[in-house]
Amino acid sequence: MGLGLAVELGGRGVAVTVLEKHESLHHIPKGQNLTQRTMEHFRSWGIEHDIRAARVMPQGYPASGVNAYGNLMSDYAHSWFRRSEVGQYYFAANERLPQYLTEAVLRERVARLPSVTTRYGAEVTALEQHEDGAQVLIGEEILSADYVVGCDGSRSLVREQAGIAEERSDHDRRMVLLVFRSRELHEVLETRFGRVSIFNVLHPDLDGYWRFLGRVDVGEGWFFHAPVAPDATTDTLDYRALLWATVGSEFALDLDYIGFWDLRIAIADTYRNGRIFIAGDAAHSHPPYGGYGINTGFEDARNLGWKLAAVLDGWGGSELLDSYTAERRPVFISTARDFIEAFIENDRAFIAEHDPGTDRTAFAAAWNQRRSGSNRAVLDFEPHYEGSPIVYGPQGGVSGAIGSHSFAIRAGHHLPPRPLTSGNDLFDALGSDFTVIAAAGADVQWRDFAAAAHRHGIPLTLVSDSFDDAGPPQPPLVVVRPDLFVAWVDDGAPYDAATVLRRVVGAASG
Repeated sequence: MGLGLAVELGGRGVAVTVLEKHESLHHIPKGQNLTQRTMEHFRSWGIEHDIRAARVMPQGYPASGVNAYGNLMSDYAHSWFRRSEVGQYYFAANERLPQYLTEAVLRERVARLPSVTTRYGAEVTALEQHEDGAQVLIGEEILSADYVVGCDGSRSLVREQAGIAEERSDHDRRMVLLVFRSRELHEVLETRFGRVSIFNVLHPDLDGYWRFLGRVDVGEGWFFHAPVAPDATTDTLDYRALLWATVGSEFALDLDYIGFWDLRIAIADTYRNGRIFIAGDAAHSHPPYGGYGINTGFEDARNLGWKLAAVLDGWGGSELLDSYTAERRPVFISTARDFIEAFIENDRAFIAEHDPGTDRTAFAAAWNQRRSGSNRAVLDFEPHYEGSPIVYGPQGGVSGAIGSHSFAIRAGHHLPPRPLTSGNDLFDALGSDFTVIAAAGADVQWRDFAAAAHRHGIPLTLVSDSFDDAGPPQPPLVVVRPDLFVAWVDDGAPYDAATVLRRVVGAASG
């Protein structure tokens, strides 16, 4: 997250120092599922091709999954988490690769940005802030800056020293993470399910919690998460028996790593205290259910990055930085409540009510009903800022993660793709800051926005097109933010261009 934020800021010419206590990359394959939205960030940051070139999965290998009851050899299994079904609503395709390979690409990118300084092996031990800036302590060295952003994980020192409290939802579950190699498992599962990347097993003894198996590559690399006994250790856990029970058959394997973690969901009370911010796991953390974690963190970086740059450049208003918490925190609350915890609660209820050993016919009917809604976790996950103070959202709008994918342009939502008449991609025509998209006949109104932007020093790009394809009706004018969210839509109601722009850059009060 810190590297992503540095790329966002450094690409805008902001002087940034990245402090990372680890000199070398870890090689634990977490954070692998990169959504279409995250790949849009990478495209904006100029690293999309580098990320795709770093993949260890074959090009086009599906990132979809299988959901099974009992074990992967049971009679009850269906497809699950088909992210490709929402691909048409974004400007980039999704990708899958281990987090350490993503980080390697980001490290190379920041090394090419002249305004970014990286210091690997530098551990922050304390920080403080004052009216005009903040300071961090590295040993006996003091670094000063206008702002500090803690992207330092769920046990964040920055969050703690900034006095930001967090709310935790402990599930009292000790989890194991295994990383292993098995060519035999690859052959067994590819024969049974075809090209599938992730495997989720719902076991009747686990009270709704998952055993979760995923590919690191196609051939022999795997990772595995599962609940274990509270006192489980590397010496007492029979990991082979656990893996075999999950798959439903024995297979040869070589273990590379074993570790343990506690299943909990946590969210900070605020993502900002004065000149100190937190992002990624420092602001919110949850178990690896559905691949939401790393993607949510990159969205934090994109959201906060342009706002910090706008304030430092002088055109961002006094309310802009507060909108970071106002937008991102409700999205995570909804992600945790409406998706991750809902998975656990729904599976717990299903197990309590249905048992194939008691009534096989009733179980099969209930399982088929689950199958019909198996992709809701993808289709319904559409984070938006309808309740943002810097967006002209609907009356009574509330920001969150539940939404609907639509090609209609809606304030507070992600801008949907649309080709230009020239054949070019709308994405590539957008400015790096604010953009006004004008449909045919809206040139006069555009001049009002251009004049207001000039007076307030707001960088503004115009995209004008007839939009005469078969898509939905194009509003006369649309204001798009640097992060591709729609800030305002001309719906025919009276407006003043200067007032609109002041609000969307956080300067509504003056």
